[in-house]
Amino acid sequence: MTGGSNAPSAPHIPVLLRPLLKEVGEVSGTWIDGTLGAGGYTRGLLEAGADLVIGIDQDPLAIGMAAEWGAPYGDRLMVVQDNFANMDDHAEQVQGVVLDLGVSSMQLDLAERGFSFLRDGPLDMRMSQQGLTAADIVNGAEETDIADILFLYGEERASRRIAKNIVKARAAAPFETTLQLAEVIEKSLPRPKPGQSHPATRSFQALRIAVNDEYGALAAGLEAAERVLAPGGKLAVVTFHSVEDRMVKRFFQQRGGKSGSANRFAPQMEQEAPAFRILTRKAAGPDEEELEQNPRARSARLRVGERTDAPAGAVDRGALGMPVFKGKLP
Repeated sequence: MTGGSNAPSAPHIPVLLRPLLKEVGEVSGTWIDGTLGAGGYTRGLLEAGADLVIGIDQDPLAIGMAAEWGAPYGDRLMVVQDNFANMDDHAEQVQGVVLDLGVSSMQLDLAERGFSFLRDGPLDMRMSQQGLTAADIVNGAEETDIADILFLYGEERASRRIAKNIVKARAAAPFETTLQLAEVIEKSLPRPKPGQSHPATRSFQALRIAVNDEYGALAAGLEAAERVLAPGGKLAVVTFHSVEDRMVKRFFQQRGGKSGSANRFAPQMEQEAPAFRILTRKAAGPDEEELEQNPRARSARLRVGERTDAPAGAVDRGALGMPVFKGKLP
């Protein structure tokens, strides 16, 4: 499974690329694209003037595709198969880091990857194509743990009802396909009104996040970006839902010296020198032109910070607002 043959004729549309390039200013030196995907941001950075882009992705499909579309860039592109949480294993003192946290279109479009509730395929959802699958969770986890995953990671209010119906259905036959699961979820919820999202949207999001430990990787990736950026380097993060945006916002507040004191009666603590200067006081969204070209951008939000010369420090993950699953996976 390569999928690379479609890349030149049907390029991925990078979300918020124009505002991102505007916020980061001059692009030169070495940049990291921590979510390489089909290469939209990497190509944008190279064409904007980056001397070298290190494209990191845990998905072997993305790595394989890059061999084709990346060939014209020669040694200005370096491709690494890894999780962006480990970016500082591959570079140091870079001028910029870009992260696009949305699931890529190419993953959604391939039924065999199991990300989509609209295409029938194996219930997989692994970005790295290694480790625990979504099928392992819905077939092997306790009912209470499934409910917690759906509520914590998908903000699904009907999580207990859905989990109960999943456990009931798997007793008759194990879940193997995406549509099999989507049907059980649909039957657990009221019929959606016109304009509402598909009933399985939140549950599939939750399972994908659990399978790939996306929140843990985001927290670790933000910490790694702080360590790898040179003074004056830019960190730009594009998020697609409120939990991720909250984590990025609080990271910049915490590491930019803007978090304040949670208790005004507590003794004053000595403040660390800020590791970032926040460039986007309010998250940037798409303009009308981009929405017309790419409806996927509707929920996208961009936040950008500039690295100072202060030493990299520890992040209080508990203050990031990161949902933490305390149950047990199969």
